[in-house]
Amino acid sequence: MITKLLTRRKDLNFERSYAAPVDAVWDAWTQAERLREWWGPEKTSVPECELDLRVGGRIYVVTEAGEGMGKYQGTRWPMDGTFSVIEERARLAYDARSWTEGEEEGSTIHVNDLTLSPEGDGTTSIRLHVAITSIGPKAKMAAFGMKWGYKQQLDQLGELLGAAEFSAD
Repeated sequence: MITKLLTRRKDLNFERSYAAPVDAVWDAWTQAERLREWWGPEKTSVPECELDLRVGGRIYVVTEAGEGMGKYQGTRWPMDGTFSVIEERARLAYDARSWTEGEEEGSTIHVNDLTLSPEGDGTTSIRLHVAITSIGPKAKMAAFGMKWGYKQQLDQLGELLGAAEFSAD
């Protein structure tokens, strides 16, 4: 059943509201040092992160499983993409592929489109649309777990934005 579900395009949609100004949310998505603080599911870290914030620029993020992930500890999941839309503090889109290191034939191809909306009370709402357009033969379970992973990382972003020491530059 899972195999049949993931042989065609899969769309994931997320909405969140953060108690932070749009500048802080934008910076969290567009500054490598900020992105490293929240990207990836729980019990992972980001040892490599590169953002060339311009249309045609590169986004490259490696997520690595930590000790808390048991037998997966040390497993690395690169994501390599190209920014296709940048509307300062309003919208960010990129095409990317991700895989388990050493298994590039298992790549998933996805388009990520983020929209930020400042609210009158100083909060920021985001909408994230992820379209998984291609799933490699060894990536079906990873693609199935993307929804869970995105939910966790968006929750972690909320925790970071709620921290007193986080502020927009």
